[in-house]
Amino acid sequence: MTSFLIDDTVAIDAGAITRALEIDQQRRIRHVVITHTHSDHTATLPFLIENIFGFDDEAVTIYSTRRVLANVKRHLFNNDTWPDFSRIPNHLYPSVRFVEITAGETFTIGGLKGGDLEITPIPVNHIVPTVGLMLRQGRSSVGFTSDTGPTEAFWERANKTEDLVAVITECSFPIRLQAVANVSLHLTPTTLAEELAKLRRGPRVLLYHLKPPYLDEIRAELKTTSLLHPIEELEQDRVYDF
Repeated sequence: MTSFLIDDTVAIDAGAITRALEIDQQRRIRHVVITHTHSDHTATLPFLIENIFGFDDEAVTIYSTRRVLANVKRHLFNNDTWPDFSRIPNHLYPSVRFVEITAGETFTIGGLKGGDLEITPIPVNHIVPTVGLMLRQGRSSVGFTSDTGPTEAFWERANKTEDLVAVITECSFPIRLQAVANVSLHLTPTTLAEELAKLRRGPRVLLYHLKPPYLDEIRAELKTTSLLHPIEELEQDRVYDF
């Protein structure tokens, strides 16, 4: 279940926001960036909006690409699965507003305590339309691949980002399930090594999305896989300062 929180107010994906944060923390969130529609990245988005509703007159802004936003509206905020908060209390004063973003075009979220946050969506290779993100705040950039199989544009962008200090990428399956990873467009330690070989800079590399049934197996394989960059496994509830 994937969620990251930046400066208390910007969420990157919404797989576990309401499970990880207390209600008062949830109500500080004003922006949510969704990389793709899979449930482990969107599951708590409806509950987040409900928990925020009525405590701030300003709408929560949800950012994503056109097709992802269309599916969020169609499958989540559709008045069948969940109320359409883009029309509650009414269409003039909604609780949610949707902002379309475009791959390759940088947008800015201002007013953060750490300074303006610049976000550039980058298409990656997943089974549904998905973007990775290059996030810049202050003097440093962090790249997030989101869920992806072998891809190119993200690493090309990373290599051109001079202030890149960290990359968050995935490793979902053990090597024995390489065929499953190939079909579902995820990475194993083998294909992770191939992807990291494309990275010509030396940022921290942090791994997420290790699927729980295979966690020990993936960890063991990562120790014996030849990787050109040292790796770390992201820790739940840890605050990272880049």
